[in-house]
Amino acid sequence: METDVLRWFQLVADGVTVTEVAETYAVSQPGVSRALARLEHDVGTPLLHRSGRVLRLTHAGVVFKRHVDALVNDLDDGLFAIEQLLDPEGGLVNLVFPLSLGTWFVPEQIRAFRRHRPRVQFTLSRTPPGEPGIASRLLERQAVDLEVTTHLLAGQGVNWRRVAVEPLLLAVPLDHPLAAREQVALAEVYSDPFVIRRPPSGMRDLVLRLCQAAGFEPEIAYEVEDQPTVRGFVGAGLGVAVVPALGRSAPIVLGPVRLIPLTDPGAQRDIGLAWLADRRLLPAAAAFRDFVLDTSRFR
Repeated sequence: METDVLRWFQLVADGVTVTEVAETYAVSQPGVSRALARLEHDVGTPLLHRSGRVLRLTHAGVVFKRHVDALVNDLDDGLFAIEQLLDPEGGLVNLVFPLSLGTWFVPEQIRAFRRHRPRVQFTLSRTPPGEPGIASRLLERQAVDLEVTTHLLAGQGVNWRRVAVEPLLLAVPLDHPLAAREQVALAEVYSDPFVIRRPPSGMRDLVLRLCQAAGFEPEIAYEVEDQPTVRGFVGAGLGVAVVPALGRSAPIVLGPVRLIPLTDPGAQRDIGLAWLADRRLLPAAAAFRDFVLDTSRFR
C-alpha cells in the first residue's frame, strides 16, 4: 500500500472531499478515486460508501482507520526523528489550543521558547468541538503532540498539568450602569440578559456555576459559538457576559465593551497542558512541553 493513499483515505474519512484531496496533492480526482478503490481491493472489503455528495466510513472503514492513524502517525514520528537527528536544534511541534488562548497565552509561550530554540517550527490547530474535560480527537489519534486546554482533562492515558490560571471578567456595553466600576460582583447583574456560549462548552458550564453560586439563574438571551461573538453581542447592547481576561486582570475597554474584574470566588479558569502518557514525544515537542511546565507557577 502506498503511503499517500493511506493519507488520502485518512482525509476522506475525516470529511475532506476527493476533489479537495486531489487539489491538495496536485493529482487528478479520478486518480484519487482509483487509488481508494485499489486500497479497498487490497483490504478485501469496502471502506467507504457514498452518502449524498460525501463519502462516509463503513464499519470496516472505522476499524481500519484506527490502525491507519497509528501507522501514519508512527511513520511521521520516524521521519521527524530523522530530521531532528540531522538538526537537533530544529524540529516540529504540533500544538492544538482553543481560540481564546490564541490571542495571548499560546503566542507568548512560543515566543519565549523560540528565544532558546529559534529553529523549532510549530504547526497550530484550533481545538475542535467536543465535550469539556475530554481530550480532543486530534490528541487522541496522535495528530498533535500537545494540547493546551482551558479545563482539567481527565481520562486513562492522558497526562494533564495546570500551567496558569486566567481570571474571568464581566463584559458590559460602554453605556451600562456598571461600566465605570473597577470591580463588580456577579450578583449585581442578576436581572440582566446574558450572552453565553452554546453547549457543549466548558466556559458555559463555568459561567452557570458562578451564577448559581451568586444566588441566581441567568436569563440567557443569546447562545453563540465563540468568545469573539460573545463580546460582539455585548458590544451591541444585547446583554452582559462573563469572559476570559485574555491575559489581563485590570479593567479594560475593547471597542464598545468594557471588561471588569469579578470579585466572586472561583471567577477564574485553569489553563493546562496535556499529552498522551504512552506516546514518546520527539525532542522538539518534549522540549516545548518541559519549557511550559518549568515556567509554570504551579510546578
